[in-house]
Amino acid sequence: MTEVKSMAENKRPKRSVFHRERKASALQPIEATARGMYLRISPYKVRSVLNTIRGKDVSHALQTLEFTNKKSARLVQKILNSAVANAQNNFKLNVDSLYVSRCMADDAPRLKRLNPMARGRASMMFKRLSHITIVVRDRSKEEPLNTTAKPVEGQEIQPSNESEVQ
Repeated sequence: MTEVKSMAENKRPKRSVFHRERKASALQPIEATARGMYLRISPYKVRSVLNTIRGKDVSHALQTLEFTNKKSARLVQKILNSAVANAQNNFKLNVDSLYVSRCMADDAPRLKRLNPMARGRASMMFKRLSHITIVVRDRSKEEPLNTTAKPVEGQEIQPSNESEVQ
């Protein structure tokens, strides 16, 4: 009888309870993603706009896109707004501390059309599509970089100015 009791006492918690506890103790996400799929613009044209906003704060990036006179800027602006909304609503991130960490334009399947040529020939015309991905991260939740470097054996760190000596 005692063996049966000890087995009942050592019983694991229910699977749902275990997963709920694990989810609560998991690290909070610090980034949100938004994707625009099958957009009718060449990735080559979108990349120039994405390069201007990469690494900037969200407010500065939106301002840049507002005054950029290109079709791709409007598409990127919609996707960036979506990424910010995802960060705010899904992950409860602070909008003021968000920045564009990654953005890319990938090639999507091409639309193939026939272009009539002289003497009864035809050539292929490719209408290019793109997938645009934007990832925003929260600066305040990122781990601070380790600014104090550890010296290698036999090497001493020299102070850069006199204020560090005192």
